[in-house]
Amino acid sequence: MDLFRVGRRAVTTRSFCMLAATIFALIALLQLLRIFMEWSVTLNGGRIPFWASWIAVIVACALSLVGFRSATRS
Repeated sequence: MDLFRVGRRAVTTRSFCMLAATIFALIALLQLLRIFMEWSVTLNGGRIPFWASWIAVIVACALSLVGFRSATRS
């Protein structure tokens, strides 16, 4: 089933799930890099704690797993 068309090519549910899962996996990897490389993040003058990155890693990994499973089932 096509979700929508990009130019002449149709974007399928499988390719959409695979792309979303890959993006979430990349986000999880970058959050892990932030933790282990001890990169500090300041937002509006306040420092973002590292425990927030651990939460982001867990959520991004879970979403990535769901996306990869959906892609293989489609």
